[in-house]
Amino acid sequence: MRHRLDSGKRRGVAAVEFALVAPLLFLLVFAMIEYGRMVMVQQMVTNAAREGARVGVLDGSTQSSVSTAVNRYLSAGGITTATTTVSPNPPSSAAATAPVTVTVSVSFNDVSWLPSPFYLGGKTISFSAVMRRETMP
Repeated sequence: MRHRLDSGKRRGVAAVEFALVAPLLFLLVFAMIEYGRMVMVQQMVTNAAREGARVGVLDGSTQSSVSTAVNRYLSAGGITTATTTVSPNPPSSAAATAPVTVTVSVSFNDVSWLPSPFYLGGKTISFSAVMRRETMP
């Protein structure tokens, strides 16, 4: 008999414990989503910069052809707001075996899956790829 009375008093304990733990649980879940997306976007930006550099080292390449290659790669991942910088501009003006640098950057606010990023809001994800110009001297 005594056992039944005690269980009636403890019925709300689980709800109180969940109310205390739930904010931390949701914070951790959102942090994992945000950092996971950041790693995914960083990898896509890295690969896009490499693709742009591959186009930039070829004869007759232009800023436009490099940007097109970068944007084509990023659009497959749903990123449409990246900024591409090529040095030198145009890349075809670089001497034989001179480096061509392609830098791709994107604001995390533009690519976050959360409406308002908690930790990485305002950060910029960027990568520079450097390759030597492929031309005959």
